[in-house]
Amino acid sequence: MTKAFITGCSGLSLNEKERAFLAREQPWGLILFGRNCESAEQIAALCAEFRDCVGRMDAPVLIDQEGGRVRRLRPPLVGDYPAGAVYGQLLAIDREAGLRAAFLGGQLIGTDLLEMGITVDCAPILDVPVAETSQAIGDRAYAASPEGVAAIGRAFADGLLAAGVLPVIKHMPGHGRATVDSHYHLPVVEEGLVELRETDFAPFRALADLPLGMTAHVIFTAVDPAHPATQSARVIEEIVRGAIGFDGLLMSDDLSMKALGGEVGERVELLFASGCDMALHCNGEMAEMVAVAGASPDLSGKALERAQAALRARLQPAPLDRAAARAEFDALLAEARALS
Repeated sequence: MTKAFITGCSGLSLNEKERAFLAREQPWGLILFGRNCESAEQIAALCAEFRDCVGRMDAPVLIDQEGGRVRRLRPPLVGDYPAGAVYGQLLAIDREAGLRAAFLGGQLIGTDLLEMGITVDCAPILDVPVAETSQAIGDRAYAASPEGVAAIGRAFADGLLAAGVLPVIKHMPGHGRATVDSHYHLPVVEEGLVELRETDFAPFRALADLPLGMTAHVIFTAVDPAHPATQSARVIEEIVRGAIGFDGLLMSDDLSMKALGGEVGERVELLFASGCDMALHCNGEMAEMVAVAGASPDLSGKALERAQAALRARLQPAPLDRAAARAEFDALLAEARALS
């Protein structure tokens, strides 16, 4: 029976303890970081090794490959990709060119990933920034307006899907107003609900049909002043499932981030009690991995249906002349630089 968690691993290949853990605990997916990535051949072998351990050839392998600061794969292993704000800058000058660049960026990144066996990209980021936005988001944000964020996010997600890779919309229901980095501190957003609905929640509502989403470790005092979104039944039920209308698989942001208090097992129990479908744990530390697995339920009911629907949403890759696509992409980025 598959369990409702996604795990990391410690190195470039699985060690004996990790192989035994994966075979025994049966996580739904694996997430890769820079520590796990050295070469295309090595990454493909690691993905295959994971799938062999869990006995599911369609088991998802995830990575954060947005472009800019947040990318686990870098040149010369893959091509160079800009921060998300670059697409928005081009959108402001030439809407068609901005959307085309975002689509091509998603398609080219997705093509890179799929060749190595990676089937899920933790992107697009749909957070709407404000003047005080933490640099944890910064130039990762696509645009200053909800409409611009949604438009670029849709184009990037469509590019990933065209490459045969699933997108993950993040960080629900919005990380843009956070003024501290949730890797280290718990952000508290005190904006009123009317403004949040019109701005922060809007891009997620526009892309609510996509199959995978990730929570924000952020408190929204207008909804639940006591719990971050990841562990708030009110935020998940009333906002993510209600106001936004997202019925896809909802995974937590990384449980090893310091925004969440308590022991790792307690963090996991709270997120599932609040209606999250999937726990995400990234740091590859075995003691924590065991605690996450122990607190994670078997994947069943509505969460299982959503997980199965997500896997069915993966498309066969569309034909792509990569050299031509890359040349067009580079030309669009050059246009953005020239006009900015």
